Amino acid sequence: MVEAAVRTTIPAATCPECGATRPDPSRVCPACGAPPMRADDKRARDSEVRTEDLEPYVTLRYIARLFKVLAILLLIILLGEVVTGVITSGLASFMTLLVEAMRLFVVAGLLWAGGDITILLIDAGHDLRVARILLGRINAAMHERAEREKK
Repeated sequence: MVEAAVRTTIPAATCPECGATRPDPSRVCPACGAPPMRADDKRARDSEVRTEDLEPYVTLRYIARLFKVLAILLLIILLGEVVTGVITSGLASFMTLLVEAMRLFVVAGLLWAGGDITILLIDAGHDLRVARILLGRINAAMHERAEREKK
């Protein structure tokens, strides 16, 4: 009896998973099978994607771009150094310029690889988030099935 009274006072909510209206947020979403929402649950907000979830990804994306921009700048500096060396010293400085070019090229490659690794971290974070949501849906479906079997 008390449970029915509590259930009637809970307002309808929007499902953070699929956006459908949930007449009773304390039950499994009828549209997508998302788990029940609690009042203290962060999922009870209108949006599933929270700002605090996105901040690390936004920062990592900026770091990836920074690494790639620095790699491009190093290659431009390398080109300028080779041109300046050949103009001022001629072909006598060719071996020195070649060694310096190889060193800057390796550093630029490492910076570019750092940017790619950062993008990989972002993708891995998204994959973990999707897996967590999928496991939540499976858990909710199992609980819903167990409730149906009890009846």
